[in-house]
Amino acid sequence: MSTSMAVDAPPKPRFDLDEFMTAALAGTPSELHPIFESFRTLYTRKLWHQLTSKLFVFLETDASRPCRVHVFETFVRDFETKLNQLRLVEIAARVSKEIDNPQTHVVFLTSLLERIDQKTSKEAHVLLLATIAHAKLLYGDLEGTKTDMDKAGKVLDTLDSVENVVNAAYYNLAADYYKAKAEYAPYYSKSLLYLACVDIEKDLTAGERLSRAHDLSIAAFLGETIYNFGELLMHPILDSLDDTPHAWIKKLLFTFNEGNIGKFESLAPLFPQEPILQENYAFLRQKICLMALIESVFKRNANDRTMTFKSIAEETHLPVDEVEHLVMKALSLKLIRGSLDQVDEKAQITWVQPRVLSRGQIGVLSDRLKKWVDKLGSVEGKLVEEGERA
Repeated sequence: MSTSMAVDAPPKPRFDLDEFMTAALAGTPSELHPIFESFRTLYTRKLWHQLTSKLFVFLETDASRPCRVHVFETFVRDFETKLNQLRLVEIAARVSKEIDNPQTHVVFLTSLLERIDQKTSKEAHVLLLATIAHAKLLYGDLEGTKTDMDKAGKVLDTLDSVENVVNAAYYNLAADYYKAKAEYAPYYSKSLLYLACVDIEKDLTAGERLSRAHDLSIAAFLGETIYNFGELLMHPILDSLDDTPHAWIKKLLFTFNEGNIGKFESLAPLFPQEPILQENYAFLRQKICLMALIESVFKRNANDRTMTFKSIAEETHLPVDEVEHLVMKALSLKLIRGSLDQVDEKAQITWVQPRVLSRGQIGVLSDRLKKWVDKLGSVEGKLVEEGERA
């Protein structure tokens, strides 16, 4: 008679601190030995918060790279339930970057997802989902990335207060996803939100700052709904373009924001340096004309916004017979509101899209307010004179 018996998986070996320390001190550079000795002391005394801080010191030491995964899998796994779950995920996210194999990388992170309490540690859950999604994006799994990104976004929307590290991970993921999809407007907005969550000097390398400034600029040019560059122009990330082969792109951004067609045409010969701009020249030409129209309306007083097709043609460097189409495009994009008089060839503008103003545009607005105040003062003076006569 044969009997079949279920065989249980062998229990996880009990962690042996002395064995771990002996192997660590024998197999790592001497500069790491004081950190490992701290691990021993803090672990023995059950000082989990201090041990967490020391783990971050370990991860910030370049010499730790070859042994980060081993330390996490053997040492940290033993007491991970004692740690703040958000900090645990931060540690795991950093460690996972040392795993080159795509499948192993994703499995490492998803196995931790099963060990995080999603109800009591929602921030940790979001951060881990975003980290998993970013790993999938890195390996070309756009569908898996979108699924996990949407899950993270739904949880994030339910939270009232979120640490910057969580928001930064989510917005960076979203930005990179939309970059991969070549969807410029959402990339632009998510990337700016990401930058709002980080210290660009401390959290980004010089190369990362340059790359981000470049990509944001290209997105601003090619985004079909982006007609106000003020927020980007005032961001210090743009300084990364200075004294580089991309410095002209910064000039082009200011040119668009000013609606300066003359400067646009003078910079156009540089477009072949960025083939994607050269390929989209017709779109950019129309965009600068729209920006010129917006800027022209913005500069006018509220009671002086009826413009002839001829004056618009002069402002935008377009033939008069193309002005009507341009104004209709601006109306359809909700950049302006108003009406067209095709018979008299006039456009009456009643509203222009609110804008984040550059310093130069703020100066224009300041001058206009000063004139308005002076005008009020003049009217007040006349009223006083008439009152005294009466």
